[in-house]
Amino acid sequence: MYDNRPTRLTKWLNAGIPPTQVAQCAGNSVPMLATYARSVEGRLPDLKRRLEAAGDLPEPPAPG
Repeated sequence: MYDNRPTRLTKWLNAGIPPTQVAQCAGNSVPMLATYARSVEGRLPDLKRRLEAAGDLPEPPAPG
């Protein structure tokens, strides 16, 4: 049964389920999910778009 756990948690994270919800369902803490962080793919572009849309993306530092 445990062998399926990493696969299921990774699928949930890749599907965009918030890490807090995944951790709660798995009975883990959010920091524990860092174990699966390397297997979460393709999320950065989507997260950047969402941050830009919300106006929460920090401005790049000024040159100089």
